[in-house]
Amino acid sequence: MKEGAVEVVEASRRFLVRARDTQTLKELLVSRGRGGAQEVWALRDVSLVIAPGEAVGLVGRNGSGKSTLLRLIAGIIRPTSGRVETAGRIGSLLELGAGFHPDFTGRENVELNGALQGLSRARIRERFDEIVAFAELEHAIDRPVRTYSSGMTMRLGFAIAAFLEADTLLLDEVFAVGDESFQRKCFGVIAAFKQRGGTIVFVSHEASAVERLCDRAVLLRAGSTMFDGPVHEALAHYRRGLIEDEGERALGSGAQERAELVGGRIVNRDGVLAESLLAGEPFAIEVDVDVRERGSPLVLQVQLRDTAGLLVADRRVGLAELGAGGVGPKTLRLDVPEPSLEFGRLRLELAIVDADGVLVHRLADDLPFLVYPDGAGRGLVRLEGTWSVPAKESGT
Repeated sequence: MKEGAVEVVEASRRFLVRARDTQTLKELLVSRGRGGAQEVWALRDVSLVIAPGEAVGLVGRNGSGKSTLLRLIAGIIRPTSGRVETAGRIGSLLELGAGFHPDFTGRENVELNGALQGLSRARIRERFDEIVAFAELEHAIDRPVRTYSSGMTMRLGFAIAAFLEADTLLLDEVFAVGDESFQRKCFGVIAAFKQRGGTIVFVSHEASAVERLCDRAVLLRAGSTMFDGPVHEALAHYRRGLIEDEGERALGSGAQERAELVGGRIVNRDGVLAESLLAGEPFAIEVDVDVRERGSPLVLQVQLRDTAGLLVADRRVGLAELGAGGVGPKTLRLDVPEPSLEFGRLRLELAIVDADGVLVHRLADDLPFLVYPDGAGRGLVRLEGTWSVPAKESGT
């Protein structure tokens, strides 16, 4: 196998789960023959081949086996059956603070993690300043890690995983902690790692992050592979599964959804329903929402995609921000006075999610429309700006 390659062949993983741990010999004797362990299969016969340089996302609901599969690839646990093979050095960030000794300083943890990955002390010191600068921990690198905030721990963990010369990066919800600036830095480092030919296996519930980072995705459901292919198709399967599951639960419980997307439409500047627009022509998106009960804040999600499913634009707004958080039907409108769309067939996806990003309701049918050029324009969006000749070049 080439460095950076991953091969999973019919891997299954079983866990034994007990109702409670036995604490004493007396409890062991008393509970003997009662309350036996329950078998839980986190993965069943999963096969996966990842070539060096690929970026693969693992998607699925909680409990689908994503993190278990990452731990098998990392070598933290072994499969109950089947096999998992990897080649080259693996850098992993599987959970916040994993692999850190809380009483060691940040400096000592960097050295420890580098040594565990097989790097010499001299090589670790060569990359040390780069790691600390990325993590923005110059002021705290000699303090015990137990004194770090969750964000500081995440930054240090990511920096160690990304900068200590791994061939494969395993990332599990790496953007769950950290502000927008940190997320941009992470994406920059990961993009550079990918460009150098590094392999990435990425778990996230944030669909836009998977789309930005990965070219391929594997959809897991109840420990089995449901789909393996282009990322936009995998996410489409995932979303359809969410809608089906939500529908089944609603029918089973007889409960109504908290809010429903009744309809949506694209209209031109005259308020007329539009299925096609001229490049640069103003338009608006109107969305009919029915809020049925109060609760945690609701967010309207508007996503624009091309025919291949690639995310072109994403806009979210809280219903409360618009003064539309109360119970009852209402119509929301997003005006787009100067769109940069140039040419192509597009579709609009509308959904309501809660504050944690959990789907509440999705409009079953996407809204397709065509943007046609107003001249010789090419490409999906127009690159607008002003040309000039810098003063220092004007004499040449």
